[in-house]
Amino acid sequence: MAHQAADPQEAADFLAANPDLVAVDLLLPDQHGVMRGKRIPAHDLVKVYESGIFLPGSVFALDINGNTVESTNIGFATGDCDQPCRPLSNTLVPVPWQKNPMAQCLLTMEQVPGEPFFANPRHVLDRILERFKALALTPVVAIELEFYLTDPERQTNGQLQAPISPVHGGRETDTQVYSMDNLDDYGELLEAIMAAAKVQGIPASAAIAEYAPGQFEINLQHVDNPLLACDQALMLKRLIRAVARQYGYEATFMAKPFAEQAGNGMHIHMSLLDAKGNNIFAAGTAQSNKYLRQALAGLQHTMADMMGILCPKVNSLRRFQPDFFVPMAPTWGIDNRTVALRIPNGAATGRRIEHRVAGADANPYLAMSSLLAGTHYGLTKQLTLAAPIKGNAPEQVQPSLPLDWHSAQSKLAQSGFAETYLGADFLHVYQAVQEAEYKQFNNQVTSLEIDWYQRTL
Repeated sequence: MAHQAADPQEAADFLAANPDLVAVDLLLPDQHGVMRGKRIPAHDLVKVYESGIFLPGSVFALDINGNTVESTNIGFATGDCDQPCRPLSNTLVPVPWQKNPMAQCLLTMEQVPGEPFFANPRHVLDRILERFKALALTPVVAIELEFYLTDPERQTNGQLQAPISPVHGGRETDTQVYSMDNLDDYGELLEAIMAAAKVQGIPASAAIAEYAPGQFEINLQHVDNPLLACDQALMLKRLIRAVARQYGYEATFMAKPFAEQAGNGMHIHMSLLDAKGNNIFAAGTAQSNKYLRQALAGLQHTMADMMGILCPKVNSLRRFQPDFFVPMAPTWGIDNRTVALRIPNGAATGRRIEHRVAGADANPYLAMSSLLAGTHYGLTKQLTLAAPIKGNAPEQVQPSLPLDWHSAQSKLAQSGFAETYLGADFLHVYQAVQEAEYKQFNNQVTSLEIDWYQRTL
């Protein structure tokens, strides 16, 4: 595991350095990346580090609304039994947006003490990382998260609204990608996000005005620990939402909050270091590097299988539309934002793959698992890599990824690759939750159906 069992001395030292601390949030990300857990008084923190706490295993059987999906067989079937949870070391940090002095730390759930719980997405990623250790390779990764700031007040039809500018007082309507003025307009909020990230040790490195009104992107720095990178991504999402509320906005990481605007993606950058710390993608050119080609081929061959992980919701798939820089086939290219697998420009020592498929709504641990599993598959198989794409990929390659919910989940269910790398037990729970949630979603009668059919049929 990337984090060893947390030392109670860590908690004692933190309390000594923060004598006014009132409470601590113990956070366990569920299957969707939603934070579950408990809030404890600060004086109980050392005890938690010594003995852990208990939460029901059905935390990982919850749908997006917090309802237990019984077909997972980890709800009533187990008596909704508790599982031991322990703090992860080096995740205990202050929470600067709370009125009273508070802190938070991440938990991991175990089957029994010392044995990870099978349905925990973080454990899925950890097992895949063990495969890279056997190859004496270390993944170096960075996550980029796109999000929208929205007006807390909805439109009369329930739809979201773009935010009202804190500078000119009007509702945002323009697409000002990379606009520095747009960053300046929301500068105070963005600075507060960066300041809170610094307090929590989250290496947020850049903020960008993105491809739609009120849309932004924040990048995390490269780290040689994918588990840590995913921990930080989830902590950053929580932080952004909280700081946005302080400034009178809501922040959403929905993949497609606005039908006519760009979606929110989660792009992941990855390179691989050998035992001597050298980037194995650096030698030669991108076209000639054996390892880079093998990794790309593995990702090409497995991407369709993993769409149900990378884009888990009905809304996730709405993001895949032409002219929004969203790939619809497992293409690759050099410095080309229209492909699924981009090799960014830069020095050979920093050569990496940018995986551009996952939505910002994906669970980071599972999206990272998909990327690294495909990479490992390519490195250990003899696969053929398609030619790189130059120019606009959608004009040259027909869509071939499963781009509706049924197709994506069916492909995942039939994938021997997914079962091998993610585990059959985990996949059973994951797909049971997704299917139950989809049925509930699809049973609703929408206002659009009423508008179209009430008087015409």
